[in-house]
Order: sequence, then structure tokens, then C-alpha cells
Amino acid sequence: MDLHCPSPLLRHETIQMAHGAGGELSRELTREIFLPYLGNSMLNVLDDQAKISLDSGEIAFTTDTFVVAPVFFPGGDIGDLAVNGTVNDLAVGGAIPLYLSAGFVLEEGYPLSDLRRIVTSMAEAAGKTGVQVVTGDTKVVEKGQCDGIFINTSGIGVIREGVDISCGNLRSGDSIIVSGTLGDHGMAVMTAREGLSFQSEITSDTASLSGLISAILDEVPQIHAMRDPTRGGLAATLNELASASGAGIVINEASLPIRSDVQGACELLGIDPLTVANEGKVVVAVPQDSAEIVLQIMQQDSEVSGSHASIIGNVVNDHPGMVIIRTPLGSRRILEMPLGEQLPRIC
Repeated sequence: MDLHCPSPLLRHETIQMAHGAGGELSRELTREIFLPYLGNSMLNVLDDQAKISLDSGEIAFTTDTFVVAPVFFPGGDIGDLAVNGTVNDLAVGGAIPLYLSAGFVLEEGYPLSDLRRIVTSMAEAAGKTGVQVVTGDTKVVEKGQCDGIFINTSGIGVIREGVDISCGNLRSGDSIIVSGTLGDHGMAVMTAREGLSFQSEITSDTASLSGLISAILDEVPQIHAMRDPTRGGLAATLNELASASGAGIVINEASLPIRSDVQGACELLGIDPLTVANEGKVVVAVPQDSAEIVLQIMQQDSEVSGSHASIIGNVVNDHPGMVIIRTPLGSRRILEMPLGEQLPRIC
């Protein structure tokens, strides 16, 4: 009998959960629906933020919507996640985050005590980062039309002079650095959702990267690319970098920082930790001669990075647009863009 695994279905007539996962179906939705009608020179770059040139200089503008379930999870909640996620999208573009908007969709009957807790969390995250929420909107829908609360945040920041950071800027020889352990946020949300328990509690890494990135750019303004590996995890981020720049990337599996409890949770659930969302980590592509400086700055930041920061690989001329993992046994495998939705409602 000829048994084989069917290829994932990539063509759909209706929206699937996987369209929001940050993987191949998300890219298909962008390429086939949004870009043909809304595309322009700023949107088509597909960075995490749009760079807008004004007479007074360049600003960055970004927006994101948060639908995480449950809204409270170990290490954070939907409130600080919304602030930190938008701040980070600005920061990885070389911008200093300044202002946010906040839009709330609330379900009839949602507890005011929970809303107050979430807004307090947002205020604390904004104050810690130094951004202000300067405008917003609230809509209430009938019971059953929304899962409690959804939040949209948009952000504006000023891009630092002399900085040119974009996914398309990778160069052969660049070092690829990740600022800390991978998969913490996604597994924190998933274990809370499924009621799983381990010897040590897995907590989300949700945090603002603005301070860390500012410290890096003060010392190494020639950073080529930065991305926070949120939906789709490290796998999606590296594939986006390789695809946008037309370069190849080689990653050393032994160098990937993954906590043992996160690895165990992923094995229990049958999930690749490299496809799991992070909310307080940054992936940096930097010229090799500056890699150790960046690594030291990360390792000195005990709040969002610390000793787990690692140089995980480099950019090569071979296999353009592809990401290859070198295993501890010396073999190689392709790290593909995630296809389906392994962890819905994770951010």
C-alpha cells in the first residue's frame, strides 16, 4: 500500500485560523488580497512598521491587534502584551517609540474589574517604556459576538538618524543573534489554556525591547536587520529575513537557547519550539565584526535578555531565500516557514 502524508492545502475560499498564524497562509493572504489593492512603496516592504519620510525626518508607524486567550496568563496579560508588542514593532525598525493609540472591542457583560486590571497593566507598561497613550476608541458588542475583549494598538516613533534597518538588508557574513530563550510566551499561554503544570512555572517573556535596542544602536548603529519573533516564532522570522533579502541563513541547532520546561511542554504537545511565539525577544542581523559587542550588550541586560542571548548562525550566499539548520550530529535540515496554525489566539 502506498501511504504518504498529503501536502497542506494552501488554497482556500474562506478565512482559516492559519491565515492569522504568521506563516505561509498569512503570506498568501497578504500577497493575494491586501497588496494587490492596498500596495504602495511603504507597505510593499512588509517590515513590522512603515517608514514615513517627512520634512522634519523619518517616523515609523505600526498597528497590531491582540486577541490572546486566556487574557491573563503567567507573566502578563493582554494589556501589557498590547503595549509591549506595538512598542517592539517600532523599536526593531530603529525607531524611538513615542505615542500609542488604543482601541477596545468589549463584549456585553465583561467584568469591569478585569477591564480595570488590564488598563492598569497597560499604564504600567507604557510608563515603563516612556510612551503615552494619546488617543483611543471603545466599542461594545452583544454577548456572544466577541470573546470578552480584543485590543488594537497603533504606535508612532521617530527613527534614529543614521540607522537603516530592514528585512531586506541582510549581507553575506552577517551574524544572527537572538536575545534570549525561545518559545516562552507561547508556551506560557498554552499551558495556562490547557491547565498543564510543570515543576517550574513557564512565564511569558512579554516585555518592551525599546531600552535594549536603544543600547545596541548607541554602540552599533550599522545593524542591518532586526525582528521580534512573534507569530510563527523564530522559524517565521528567519524565513521572512531570508526571503526579503534573497540571502541564505544557516543556524546552529546547538546554539538555540530553549528552556528545558519549554522544550518539555512542546514535546508533550507535539509542537516545534522554533514556531512558537515570543513577545520579549529580538533577532538581530549584524556585521560579524560587531557581533560580540551586540552579544555583550544583550547579556548585560538582565531584565529582557541576560545570559541566554546567543549567536545562533550566520548569513551565507548559498541557498538564497532558505534557512538551514545544522544539527549537533552534523546533518542539515531545512527550517521551513510554518504552514498551519499550531497555537491559535496566542497574541
